[in-house]
Amino acid sequence: MTSRTFDVGVLVGSLRKQSWSRKLALALRDTAPPTLALEIIEIGAMSMYNFDDEPDPPPAWLDFRNRIRALDALLVVTPEYNRSIPSVLKNAIDVGSRPKGQSAFAGKPAAVISISPGAMGGYGANQHVRQSLACLDVAIMPFPEAYIGGIDRAFGDDGRIAVDSTRAFLDGFMRTFASWVEKLAAERALSR
Repeated sequence: MTSRTFDVGVLVGSLRKQSWSRKLALALRDTAPPTLALEIIEIGAMSMYNFDDEPDPPPAWLDFRNRIRALDALLVVTPEYNRSIPSVLKNAIDVGSRPKGQSAFAGKPAAVISISPGAMGGYGANQHVRQSLACLDVAIMPFPEAYIGGIDRAFGDDGRIAVDSTRAFLDGFMRTFASWVEKLAAERALSR
C-alpha cells in the first residue's frame, strides 16, 4: 500500500443545489479513505456538445477537459432520470470524450454510485454510465456495484449518512475504490 493521495474528480449528475447526489458526494468527500482527495467537478455551465464547435471549443469545454486529464481517478454520483443518465451528465461525458481519439477520460480508474428514493437505486443510470465510460477506455471498478435506494431517508440533519447499513456499505465501497485506484496506478507505473 502507498501513502500517496490520489485526486478524484466527482461528477454529480444533478444540478439541484440540495440534490441527494450532491449530498452524497459531499458526505463521501468527508469520509473517504485518506488516500482519496475528492473534489466535485461542476458540469452544469457547459454548453451542449456540438461537433461544429470543436474547431474552436468553448472555454468551459477546454477547462473541463484539462481538469479531467489532471485527475488520478473519477467517481460518478448520479440519480436516474427516465431509466437513464441525466442529460447534464451525458453532456459532460460527451464533452470530455472529444475530440475523437483525445478523450480526457482515457485510462482513468472510476466508480459509479447511482441513487434513487425507490428500491432499485438508479440501476438504469448506473449501467448506462458504466457503458458510456467503458467505451472511452475508463477502468470502471467491477465490484461492488453501488445502487443506493431509499436515498430520501439516508441523511441526518447534519448532512451525514444516518442509515447504518448504507453508511457501512459506502465505507466499504470507498475502501475498495481506494484499493482499485492504487492498484491501477501501480500497474501504470510498472508499464512505463
